[in-house]
Amino acid sequence: MISLRPKNRVTSHERKPMRIAVVGTGAVGGYFGARLAQAGHEVSFIARGAHLQAMQREGLSVQSFQGDFLLRDALFTDHPDQIGIVDLVLFCVKSYNTEEAAKSLAALAGDRTTILSLQNGIDNPDKIARSCGPQNTLAGVVYIGAQVLRPGTIQHSTGGRIVCGRLDGSMDDRTKAVEHAFVSAQVPCEVTRDIRRAMWRKLLWNAAFCAIACLTRTTVKNIVESESLTKLAVDCMAEALAAAKTQGFELPSEVIDETLAFSKALGDFKPSMLQDFEAKKPLEYEAFNGIVLKTLRQFGKDAPTNQVFYGTLQYLDKTIREQQSR
Repeated sequence: MISLRPKNRVTSHERKPMRIAVVGTGAVGGYFGARLAQAGHEVSFIARGAHLQAMQREGLSVQSFQGDFLLRDALFTDHPDQIGIVDLVLFCVKSYNTEEAAKSLAALAGDRTTILSLQNGIDNPDKIARSCGPQNTLAGVVYIGAQVLRPGTIQHSTGGRIVCGRLDGSMDDRTKAVEHAFVSAQVPCEVTRDIRRAMWRKLLWNAAFCAIACLTRTTVKNIVESESLTKLAVDCMAEALAAAKTQGFELPSEVIDETLAFSKALGDFKPSMLQDFEAKKPLEYEAFNGIVLKTLRQFGKDAPTNQVFYGTLQYLDKTIREQQSR
């Protein structure tokens, strides 16, 4: 494994390196933050518990199919005030912690700080915008297979692409600067004027595959190879399509087949909800299945598959939280 110190690779005719803070250094935040640090950006990482302690002792290790590396010379902390005002926040906390974590951004965010949500779900950027201002908020959709393999170590198995954009569909220099930062780190990044549609499209996958993987304790490979589980996934995604349509986002029916084809390429990947369940962490069922169920109910429509997923995941989540409180 190569030990890498962040170096300034930005030439005089390019933009200056950014000061960046990762809020929620799990698999997503840790991976993309480490890539940005590799490219010469000044990146600080906010984490907690054993993961933080391991990074403070030994650095952040990334085991990637694109090449392993170790990031040592970065600030790893659980105190945002040790970092100060930054240019960019990678906001990567779980959806159920969004509003609380947004309050902690006061120590990091100035008038020109961009906050990029790299979270699952469709309403987290709106929550951030209410707290920090829509002019400072970017929504992002991440396509990556990654997990915290053990404290201080992230395993990157597939993907690594970001789609981002303003909630109102506008385009500005700050959005382009974020795109440039990722491109400079060799992270594929696309800016779109239709980010809400992209978020709904990603929700199709999360609602189906996260729920099924968690409830059956199995990988994406086993789901797509099972006729019965694939049928459940298709039913769940059809309900998510109907929910998106009520919000003005009519996605083509072909997106279900495209999502299944994408999933077949993931192999034995464990979706984030299964990773959380195995780690005895709370589950993001509200952001995945709850939003589909509640959106359709508002229009007098049923979502039987998501309702079953929601109810069973709610029970599992309650059990996890009760165990944590003991």
